[in-house]
Amino acid sequence: MKQFRPYRFPPLSHHTPPAAQGSGTGSVPDPAAWQASISEGFEQGQRDGYEIGLQRGQEEGYEAGRVHGTATGREEGRAETVVALDGLARPIDAMLKSLKKLRSDYRAAQRKEVVDLVAKVARSVIRAELALQPVQIMALVDETLASMPPTREDIDVYLNPEELKRVSELDPKRAKRWNLIADARLEPGECRIRAGDNEVDAGCTQRLAAVMEQVDRQLQAADGGNEEDDEE
Repeated sequence: MKQFRPYRFPPLSHHTPPAAQGSGTGSVPDPAAWQASISEGFEQGQRDGYEIGLQRGQEEGYEAGRVHGTATGREEGRAETVVALDGLARPIDAMLKSLKKLRSDYRAAQRKEVVDLVAKVARSVIRAELALQPVQIMALVDETLASMPPTREDIDVYLNPEELKRVSELDPKRAKRWNLIADARLEPGECRIRAGDNEVDAGCTQRLAAVMEQVDRQLQAADGGNEEDDEE
């Protein structure tokens, strides 16, 4: 609520007609002049009060408006800044996600190249070893049979025709322990075993695939550790 300074009206003696004040005869003042003086003083008081109130109101209004405008401007500026920052952050977030995906894809491609290279080298080593010592495939048969349930039924071992021939020539005694059956669909180094109702792949390919799967998991674990270090 605005505060106004009270206006003090001049005493009535100030408006006493000069004639009454100057003469000591006790003559009666002019009523019209006396009334005009009172009206003039009242109007002057109103004007002074209005001007003082107007000035004070303007000053207080300007100050209140300035404070309110400053606060409103700050809030609006803050809101506009937040909106602008959000607008800038969205494309940056999308770019960071794209970069992370590219890095992940690149590392996945690197892992695949490493696994494929290791598998290629391993297959070459296996083929060379089997070419020099084809009877080693019999060791795979022994190992596979040891992991299967015991059976009294005949055991059929399917081999590549060329490998079957060489195994029979190099280790005929061992070859007679099972029924060796030629299967042209099998690649060198591949072998299938059938014992009763059970049939197992004892070849090199599935063993190599299991090893390569372990290698891939280890590489993934290593990449995961590196990514955590990068984020820290």
